Amino acid sequence: MGRWLVRPPLRVWVWIAATLALVVVAALLWRGSDAAATESRTAAPADVPAGAPAGAVSAAWSADGGPMPGDVVEAGRVVVGSTHGVRALDPLTGEAAWHYTRSNARLCGVTVTDGVAVAVFRTAQRCDEAVALDAGTGVRTWTRNLDLRGDAVLTSAPSIVLASSPTGVVTLDPLGNNIRWRARAPEGCRWLDAAAGGAGVAVLQRCAGADHGQLRLYDGFEGTEHWTVDVPLTSGDDVALLGADELVGVRAGDEVRLFAAAGGAPRATLPVEPDAAVGQTSAGGVVLVRTGSTLSALDPATGVPRWSAPANGLPTAADERLVVPDPDGFALRDALTGAELDRWPASVAADGVATILGPAVVLRLDDRVLGYR
Repeated sequence: MGRWLVRPPLRVWVWIAATLALVVVAALLWRGSDAAATESRTAAPADVPAGAPAGAVSAAWSADGGPMPGDVVEAGRVVVGSTHGVRALDPLTGEAAWHYTRSNARLCGVTVTDGVAVAVFRTAQRCDEAVALDAGTGVRTWTRNLDLRGDAVLTSAPSIVLASSPTGVVTLDPLGNNIRWRARAPEGCRWLDAAAGGAGVAVLQRCAGADHGQLRLYDGFEGTEHWTVDVPLTSGDDVALLGADELVGVRAGDEVRLFAAAGGAPRATLPVEPDAAVGQTSAGGVVLVRTGSTLSALDPATGVPRWSAPANGLPTAADERLVVPDPDGFALRDALTGAELDRWPASVAADGVATILGPAVVLRLDDRVLGYR
């Protein structure tokens, strides 16, 4: 006997068509989703050997990057940004340990502090998505939406991530995904620069019609204003906020002016040549200011100079010692006296920030990182 073919009821055909449509839509949504556009690889925690460089060193590896964190070294890794993401390198070899990329977004900025790398991405006209990654492993610790201008600058200090623009600032908790506080420039004023540090968040502003600028210091965690002082500025000045630690530093034209963190009283003024590189950091119990080819160590309470030395970049601390890049290599100096304790001869690129990691020295430049062994 033959078998009769029974047509499925119409409702079955409708169900099949609806299911196929849902599958197609889901596939299209996935292809355009953030999840599909995100590529990440994690790693085991860093294991940097102890010790120090032995004798002369030379560049062993180089990695391009941008935007770059102000400090690239965190949790035994070297963290660099790229157009679409962040990667972390082994400080001894320069090989990639972990990475996080978003093909459907551009990186606005990245900064490292408290063991994490915080990156902000732009998906349209504004920088609107933030992610925090464990600096040692690349494991994602939090994400959140933001609403920052496209020209926002990302910097950090311990326990503070600062996003700044000419119209205002926003601070985030690097170990959580919460916004701590926001502040806007007053009506008719423009914020020229901002910096976060141990003293809080400093902003430098110029207001319409004023023949001077103003330096303002906010509490880093609460956002309350501590003080405001006038700073001589002209419209043509090369202006920058250098730091906000024990001394708050401002470059204004041919001078670096330093103010007390408590109260804003003037503490020191250092001359600087036009177009010379400047920078500021705090390490080993002193405030370090680079003006051109000279590094000056200042008493954090009084602003009185303690010592000076040649430099073509800024140092970071290694215990109570400093790794100072200079024209002859890297000098290991006592932070309080400036005495040279050791030296590693090398050909050193100018305008970098040097950090020692075991037997390697990492030099952060504006557009790349060099590893010396």
